[in-house]
Amino acid sequence: MTIQEASERYQIPMHILREYEGWGLCGAVKKVMGDWQYDGTDLERLSTIMTLHDIGFTTEEVEVYMRLLLEGESSGAQRLHMLEEKRSAALNEIHFKERQLQRLDYLRHEIRKTQGWTGGTVK
Repeated sequence: MTIQEASERYQIPMHILREYEGWGLCGAVKKVMGDWQYDGTDLERLSTIMTLHDIGFTTEEVEVYMRLLLEGESSGAQRLHMLEEKRSAALNEIHFKERQLQRLDYLRHEIRKTQGWTGGTVK
């Protein structure tokens, strides 16, 4: 499957495919008549890359993670550490947003209380 076919069929942005090729991680990818040919292993790796981007990994972090992944089980602890750091950052963001919502709700409540809010209009 060519880069264009992979992009269209699996909805993988071209810049992701170019990153993958540029990192030299696509050992099984062969060039046929000037076009890269992707196999199932490449598509699995690309799926992982897409997931990492979706969860907030930077391009540099994705490359590090993927290089570790290719090392096999020996890099499991390092990869797990990277995922734990992202998870912790996501939880911190969630908690920050929850505190913002609580403050917004408090301010809304105060306005309604002082203006005699009846549910539909302000008195």
